[in-house]
Amino acid sequence: MPASDPDHAKTVAALTAAQRYYLQDLTMDAIAAELGTSRSTVSRLLAYARESGLVEIRIRSPFDAGLELERAILARHKVTAHVVPVPESISDIDRLERVAMTAGRILGGFIDSNMVVGVAWGSTLGAISRHLVPSPTHNTVVVQMNGAGNVQTTGIDYASEILHRFGEAFGAQVQQFPVPAFFDDPATRDALWRERSTKRLLAVQARMDVAVFGLGSPFAEVPSQVYIGGYLDAADYRSLSDDRVVGDVATVFYREDGSSDGIALNARASGPSLARLRRVARRVAVVSGVQKLPSLRGALAAGVITDLVLDEGLAAALVSPHPAR
Repeated sequence: MPASDPDHAKTVAALTAAQRYYLQDLTMDAIAAELGTSRSTVSRLLAYARESGLVEIRIRSPFDAGLELERAILARHKVTAHVVPVPESISDIDRLERVAMTAGRILGGFIDSNMVVGVAWGSTLGAISRHLVPSPTHNTVVVQMNGAGNVQTTGIDYASEILHRFGEAFGAQVQQFPVPAFFDDPATRDALWRERSTKRLLAVQARMDVAVFGLGSPFAEVPSQVYIGGYLDAADYRSLSDDRVVGDVATVFYREDGSSDGIALNARASGPSLARLRRVARRVAVVSGVQKLPSLRGALAAGVITDLVLDEGLAAALVSPHPAR
């Protein structure tokens, strides 16, 4: 981006002012003198820094219930949690939006240049993608983690919109994965996985530094996208019930104890296995609503989460000494 770009110049000035103000404790008057501008201009630059996501302000009170929940989750599950305070009275949609907004701001601290970022699709990722804070990187790739096609749609438009927002926010190249979410026959998947074009994408996925995903829940009161978008039929639901499935990550299913072996639908799924996912250095799960509790427990037991963004109600249920069943 050329230095003459007015947006670039404003961003640089806002970043400079923010560093002086928040990190060096200079007053606005002192910053104005250093920058050769007015105090009101410095005030506007600081406001821009906050609004654009250059500065994130977090209130960490020693009496904050969220902080205590984060500590409890870290101690119990060895996962770094970001608890979002949300009133119990709001709707599930508003709850998701608030959690997604926090996740969108946090992700900028996880994604850097020369990284491969795996992105799943679904309602949660769609919400997150709308709240990403622009943080341009260099030589970064955003890759789709699992296919989105079914008998009703290719899923390309749906998944590509999410991927495009991630790519635009981080100045990254986007790699789509144009395959079905679930194959009719495991042999078909195995054959396609041997094709050079597919092997290239699988190789990109294998280099993921960060994976970002929601957690699906097949039997929750508010079902996830994969369970309401025509991806599964009645026989599939019976199979999930028989296999005691509580959730999925990128269309790969697991039980509450974290196991995934022997789950029939996984042989037809297009997402990375849980073993493959565990090899990714940073694995960010974003979850909202207490109906996702069994799914969250299973994902934690499977060891597929390193960073967790969730609402306060779900966090409290997770660490409760009398967990709901």
